[in-house]
Amino acid sequence: MGKRGGFIINTSGLRLTKIAITVVMLALGITMIFPYLWMISTSIKRPDEVFIYPVQLIPKVPVLEHHITVWTGKDSFLPYYLNSLKVAFLSMGGAVLLSAFAAYGFARIEFKGRDSLFFLYLTAMMIPPQILFVPKFIMFDWAGIYNTHWALILPGWFTIFGVFMIRQFLLGIPKDLTEAAMMDGAGHIKIFFRLMLPLIKPALATLAIIDFSWHWNDYENALVFLLDKNLYTVPLGLQNFIDENYVDYNKMMAAASAAMIPMIVLFFIGQKYIIQSVTSTSVKG
Repeated sequence: MGKRGGFIINTSGLRLTKIAITVVMLALGITMIFPYLWMISTSIKRPDEVFIYPVQLIPKVPVLEHHITVWTGKDSFLPYYLNSLKVAFLSMGGAVLLSAFAAYGFARIEFKGRDSLFFLYLTAMMIPPQILFVPKFIMFDWAGIYNTHWALILPGWFTIFGVFMIRQFLLGIPKDLTEAAMMDGAGHIKIFFRLMLPLIKPALATLAIIDFSWHWNDYENALVFLLDKNLYTVPLGLQNFIDENYVDYNKMMAAASAAMIPMIVLFFIGQKYIIQSVTSTSVKG
């Protein structure tokens, strides 16, 4: 028992509650990570061990044959990997820059109908992306970029979510900074690059990681707008391990394990900015 501010606190009860919550969260964490453990485990198993029950995450004799074959075999996974890196990085770079420009306009530049236009812009988030496949197909074919990576990259530069997220971050920055810079003779371009960009690094890094993951894992757009097998990205490349009568789970899981590496690296590089973004947002709130 403890006493604080005139109230009696049952410390043993609080401790038990924390332990119970920790156990529950640990169980949920194990549940969510188990498919990834199974994926990695399958990539180093022999084919006859894949569906052994009960599940054995650690094979008796680990083999690296499947990982080697994925990269050096007849249908090497390397071109798909490079294609995905190209599409994801170019899409991410354009999306972060254009979202920051648009967000600055909506947050810092006063013009008639600004809020109404922003609300109308947000309503586009409610449109299912599948509805746009036919119009985009017609437009890309007319522009001559159908069956090219630009059919995936150019649309990726415009993200409503990115504009919304960065705008909300900019609204948390005092307007006095902008007004003081304008009084010193700085224009919007100079204010944006010299003042705002350094202040919104956490938001930009967060958007970069989210946007990269979207494009790295994008299957539908690649399936619709790419015909040439040499242009396939990682999600489409995984189809090489599936035929009419057989699924090569070992090689598929080996390729999928390798596909996780860019996401993990990018997250570790940008995690400090994500933490800063969450912390600053909570402090402002």
